[in-house]
Amino acid sequence: MIKAEGETFNFDDVSKINSNFLETFEFDSVDQYIKTETNEFSAVCPFSGLPDLAKVKIEYFPKGGKCVELKSLKYYFSSFRNVGIYQEAATKRIYDDLKYKLKTNRIRVTSKNSEDSDKPPTALIGEENEVFDKILSYKRLGISEIVLDFITPDKDEILETMSTLSKKVMPEL
Repeated sequence: MIKAEGETFNFDDVSKINSNFLETFEFDSVDQYIKTETNEFSAVCPFSGLPDLAKVKIEYFPKGGKCVELKSLKYYFSSFRNVGIYQEAATKRIYDDLKYKLKTNRIRVTSKNSEDSDKPPTALIGEENEVFDKILSYKRLGISEIVLDFITPDKDEILETMSTLSKKVMPEL
């Protein structure tokens, strides 16, 4: 395994991420679009132990009749601060935790490394149709090559996604 050059720092494992910080409140507007963005997300690069800063955008429809309380979301994000986790895995974790707490499938989480502000998002996770719409929008912008980076180790899930892409998206490209 490759090792980082220079100093490395200790960090906590993912068991320190505390989804119990997340609080929700009842909300009776299931078709209302809600978007929350923050530049305050930080974790630790598990390669070097150095801080990894990101902008996180959460978009959802409160289909489950719940909204996330924003102060609790800050506490939740703070629980990542000393955790060694790659940004793509952190994005997936945020998506999974919020999807469960909000009881909705109509959610998308995007993270973008703070240092790469002019590049596309590092990780985009969300409802199938929204992700496909994003891929098609790249095509409309003239981007001819689309690279998909799967962060799931589940081979069956990867095959299912590739099959769905070939049926739904590829004919339109």
